[in-house]
Amino acid sequence: MGRDNEVVADKLGLTEAEFEAAIGDALDLIPGELLDAMDNVVIIAASEPDLGDEPELLGLYEGVPLAERDGGMDGMLPDCIRIFQGPLERACSSREKLIDEIAVTVVHEIGHHFGIDDDRLHQLGWG
Repeated sequence: MGRDNEVVADKLGLTEAEFEAAIGDALDLIPGELLDAMDNVVIIAASEPDLGDEPELLGLYEGVPLAERDGGMDGMLPDCIRIFQGPLERACSSREKLIDEIAVTVVHEIGHHFGIDDDRLHQLGWG
């Protein structure tokens, strides 16, 4: 973890391991049948978005949504969901809000894996 993140983590009391555990806890909120339906996707805790991304991006789905896949996807690298610790910590004023926002972000990005767009995710309360 970078030095800047350590300062922010101290403010909210979240270590890198606790952040990763919060992502795991968020995954526990997903019904098992949906988790089982996820295919060829990894979820990664990352400190910050890449330079080309928005600096306050909370999460990012990169890949081909399940609804758009065809039989030619075999052997492809997995889709990737990145959850960004730095922007999440900066967006939240308390540990409780941070834990809630991590869960919302994880569910939001998984929604993209299933082909749900931002507008619909916001309507469903996962914006």
